[in-house]
Amino acid sequence: MSVDGEAVRVTTEADRTDEPGWEVDPDDDWALAAVATVGRQLRLRREAAGMRVGDFAVAVGYGADLVYKIESGRRIPRPEYLDMADEVFNAGGLIAAMKEDVKKVRYPKKVRDLAQMEGRAVELQLYDPLNIHGLLQTPDYARGLLLMRRPAYSAEEVERFISARVARKSIFERDPAPELSFVLEEWALRRPLGGQARLRHQLEHLLEVGQLRNVELQVMPMNREEHAGLAGGIEVLKFEDGSMVGRSMAVANGRPVSEPRQLRILELRYGIIRAQALTPRESAAAIEQLLGET
Repeated sequence: MSVDGEAVRVTTEADRTDEPGWEVDPDDDWALAAVATVGRQLRLRREAAGMRVGDFAVAVGYGADLVYKIESGRRIPRPEYLDMADEVFNAGGLIAAMKEDVKKVRYPKKVRDLAQMEGRAVELQLYDPLNIHGLLQTPDYARGLLLMRRPAYSAEEVERFISARVARKSIFERDPAPELSFVLEEWALRRPLGGQARLRHQLEHLLEVGQLRNVELQVMPMNREEHAGLAGGIEVLKFEDGSMVGRSMAVANGRPVSEPRQLRILELRYGIIRAQALTPRESAAAIEQLLGET
């Protein structure tokens, strides 16, 4: 009975760990190097213990093919895989500690770079003219948006992007907390992308986030006759040393900019957009009304 149970466990764990989203991006040199280093260390540990791949696979409860992929640097090991390896090799936490080395490489490089800047910012001013901003999206709502892209993302790409967006939400847990200002378009709050249930949960989430003391949510009504944001989205990140970084498709084709003149343009536009939008209190009332209609 125990043998059968072990066989079932190996199959289940192997299938689960081979889900999309755990392969290494071939164009991400840093991720390739990090995962290759971890895989090499695991292989050396296994060989030093005198264990063959098949024996180790049974011991940790994963498929042998997956073990080969991880040791060759072609697959990112899950945290629980490293925990099991640490236990099998009696490594005293040294292998489990490598979870930090692989934690971030699962996310695309451009997302890691953005998350790093967001993690240092003391103030963020964010406007998305098309969708609810990624930092405000629930995982389910984000999945609905990603599944609508054409040409379609692969299942692996969808999971990678969702995981990356969830990881960026750690900005709301920072201490001291940064000041966050969002301007949302009413039409983005009305479109039931992915279904009414997804939208309803998303609106509920916005009301919760809007109650945080360091967050201001403002809604741009559809009936406004003046709008300073028609040129595209805006992101302005301010840092503790007084420096700033901005980004907008209307300036430098969306590349990050730090030149004072370009930053003044972005700050001016964002300031006017905020003035044209509803106040935070009015915006909360508007979201509550939309929630009642959903």
